[in-house]
Amino acid sequence: MGAMKLSPVEAQIHEKSEAPHPWREGDLVQLDPDHPGFRDRDYRERRNAIARIALEYQEGPVPRVDYTAQEQETWRAVWASLAPLHRKYACAQYRDASDAVRLDRELVPQLEDVNASLLRATGFTMRPVAGLVGDRTFLGYLSRERFLATQYMRHPSRPFYTPEPDVVHELIGHAATFCEPGFARLNRAFGKAAERVDAETLSRVARLYWYTLEFGVCREKGALKAYGAGLLSSFGELGGFEERARLEPFDPSVIAETPYDPTDYQRVLFVAPGFAEMIERVCEWLGSLA
Repeated sequence: MGAMKLSPVEAQIHEKSEAPHPWREGDLVQLDPDHPGFRDRDYRERRNAIARIALEYQEGPVPRVDYTAQEQETWRAVWASLAPLHRKYACAQYRDASDAVRLDRELVPQLEDVNASLLRATGFTMRPVAGLVGDRTFLGYLSRERFLATQYMRHPSRPFYTPEPDVVHELIGHAATFCEPGFARLNRAFGKAAERVDAETLSRVARLYWYTLEFGVCREKGALKAYGAGLLSSFGELGGFEERARLEPFDPSVIAETPYDPTDYQRVLFVAPGFAEMIERVCEWLGSLA
């Protein structure tokens, strides 16, 4: 999502290097020194070109991105690793929605093509964004049934890792959920809450979003299932959350006070008794905010 929606970490973060690199000046996209593409001039130029598409976008059909052969290969590699994990861990609502959207697993789907399915199903659409945005901006768009989505691809040297939201995270993690009424209702509720609360309360809303729509887990016929986009789009997170994370009972009030670290595997996850109950409890909590 925006500044809060850093996509899942799928490998350990490399040690930071503070060595200066002159071509950082003038970049539309500023990468941290520990980013896999920081020293890759071609990658930085590619990111700038895709960011420019989003920055120049106003309204109407979403501009198409001509993904390279290397980017298509990364997309296929991620799908090959995630597909069996989805069969094991994805909640039924996500699986059904994914079947409805039917994302191409060989070629990176275009936002405009995906939007056609989402619009028919729930009225939501995905709107291109150049990079990270603030919590109020990102969440506020949800009240208007618009999801701010990046279009660039992660660095090819690390196909199972990204330090920020990329097209893999947006499409595999989020896109399908906007075809499902429960997910759509929850996104709208977050958006409406973000528009009316103060800055301090907004931080609590953001934490609740993180632990539900990004890293949410629920029970389904006794088994642990993932419904959060951060889990569903991350090979490392989804394949090891049961053993790695501390699983806590679901309580929106507690979740809203729990900090998170977007730069590492999640150390705590909150398990809802069921997907439908999670939606009701989160919407009730959001609706109670002044």
